[in-house]
Amino acid sequence: MSDAPKHKHLVFSGMQPTNTLHLGNYLGALKNWVKIQNDMPCIYCVVDMHAITQDVGYGRPAELAQATREVAAAYIAAGVDLKKSLVFNQARVPAHAELAWIFNCVARLGWLDRMTQFKEKSGKHKERASVGLYTYPTLMAADILAYKATHVPVGEDQKQHLELSRDIAQKFNNDFSVPDFFPLPEPVITGPGTRVMSLRDGAKKMSKSDDSDYSRINLTDDADAIAQKIRKAKTDPAPLPDSEKGLEGRPEAENLFNIYAALADEPRARVVAQFAGQQFSGFKNALAELAVAKLTPIAAEMRRLLADPGEIDRVLADGAMRAGAIAGPVLAEVKRLVGFLH
Repeated sequence: MSDAPKHKHLVFSGMQPTNTLHLGNYLGALKNWVKIQNDMPCIYCVVDMHAITQDVGYGRPAELAQATREVAAAYIAAGVDLKKSLVFNQARVPAHAELAWIFNCVARLGWLDRMTQFKEKSGKHKERASVGLYTYPTLMAADILAYKATHVPVGEDQKQHLELSRDIAQKFNNDFSVPDFFPLPEPVITGPGTRVMSLRDGAKKMSKSDDSDYSRINLTDDADAIAQKIRKAKTDPAPLPDSEKGLEGRPEAENLFNIYAALADEPRARVVAQFAGQQFSGFKNALAELAVAKLTPIAAEMRRLLADPGEIDRVLADGAMRAGAIAGPVLAEVKRLVGFLH
């Protein structure tokens, strides 16, 4: 590992409170967070400050507050253990914003200009994008390094941002002659289902922003909705393959096998062998049954938690207090190194 021995292993990750979380969020992140918390201490943040980089203004405050509670409820319902892991929302811990400003002054414009996600999200009208969207990666670096986190579970779309976090950590350490102050956080790569695709188009990632609700399985969907969406998922006319090689060039089939393997915690090769040569209808029925069994308890627990928003707020406040106790001394030392009087 590249992090110095003085840095104890610590995981940091988070999700934005935008719209409803879906199967891709569960298989790509939440399910793995639950496993990781048994191996290392974990900090799981609802990154509400990131959420306003693209959508802020009239009518949003109440929506954002409710979405923050929903994401926190999803964390807990999926199995994040509050006795093992911290859960809080980013805006409650001022160290994130303060450290992000310092990192804005450490990072170079050329580094941010290379961030492909900004180009994708700003589209053809870059001049209309918020400055926050442009500097999103430096806030992400602050999220991670405020806790001197050593490991970050990331999807493909965030790998570049994690690499930037490592660059910022390295430059800060060099600029202020503190070689081991910040660790260089390592990505945590997960297995099948990490990249879950749309149920309507196997070439597109499952997304909260897709117009069609049938493109995704929401974590709040009931059993009937889950089963119906899987049975209506796009497929091709060929029988199911008898080997993983047979999935090549069949994105919809590959996506459904990935989902089954991830939900069942089985190697994809074993799932392919189990259903080899069968028709999609039988496989979809089995997948629907599995998905309902795995996901409906999460939806039920989310509903129970959201029925008492005050309790979720207390969980977030407690998590923020404990997170601040970790980040506060790190920020204080950064300020001392930079030369701020405080």
